[in-house]
Parts: sequence; structure tokens; C-alpha cells
Amino acid sequence: MADENTANGTAQQATPQVRMQILAQYIRDLSFENAVATKGAPQGEVQPEITVQVSLDARKRAGDNQYEVISKFRVTSTNKGDNSTLFLAELDYGGVFLIEGVPDDQMHPFLMIECPRMLFPFVRRIISDVTRDGGFPPFNMDPVDFVALYRQELARRAQSQQGAPADQRLS
Repeated sequence: MADENTANGTAQQATPQVRMQILAQYIRDLSFENAVATKGAPQGEVQPEITVQVSLDARKRAGDNQYEVISKFRVTSTNKGDNSTLFLAELDYGGVFLIEGVPDDQMHPFLMIECPRMLFPFVRRIISDVTRDGGFPPFNMDPVDFVALYRQELARRAQSQQGAPADQRLS
């Protein structure tokens, strides 16, 4: 009987198993500003237009294989008619992750894509609850394409580095 772990007489090398565990999740900062309550309702027809800005940050923690990832969301609703602000919600949501088996050259994209993807359902729920509790219809964010966001940031950094002197470039 042939050994199932051999191919052409040589043993197959076991690929390292990627392990990701969320150790903690938390709201680092949350604010909601209801401009309608402070300024009064806009005159005429209200046509809300919502924009969402996302930024990410990650850092290594003191513990072995532990990383902290912060997702920052800024949700602005403006009235299309007069461009007045209806509400502004800002949320910094963090997670502490234990990550093992990811090669060093793939750690940055892993932290900036996979970790925020795991946190996103919680962020979406918080923003929905905050907008509803603030007197507006709940805002259910569309899923964020963290791969596209990561690629955009890489392209932005590459473009900004083209004009910088060589000693100021980040590696």
C-alpha cells in the first residue's frame, strides 16, 4: 500500500496552517452629531446623500503574534438640495488578533484586509443602531471591499513616493 503523504518518493512538505483568533473587540471612539436637532429641519424636500470614508491602521502588540487593527469609519449624511449636513457619525472600532502561520511578506495585506473584514459586521451594526437611535432611519452600510481599499492605498503611496526624494521614501 502506497503512503498517501508521498509524491514521487518524496514526502510532501506540510504548509503552515494560518490561524487567526479575535482576542478582543472594542469601540475606541464613537461620536454622532445630529445637525437637524441643533439647526432645525431643512426647508423644502430632504434628499439625503450619504458618504462613507474608511481608513485602517494596524500595529504589532507586545504579545507574541498579537496585532491591533483599528477601522475608522466616517459616515456623513447631507441634504442634496442645499448641501446641509443632516448627521455625522464617526466610529473607531478596534480588534486585537492572534495571528500565526502568515509569512512576514503577507502580514501587512492580511492585517489590512482579513482583520477588518472580520470586524465589519460589528461596525455595520453599531452604525445602524447609532443612526436609528439618533432619530434617523437605520443606515445599513454596504459591504466594504477591503481588497480594493488596500490596492487604492498602495497606489496612492506609490504615486506620492514618485515625487519624494529617495531618502524620504518609506519601504
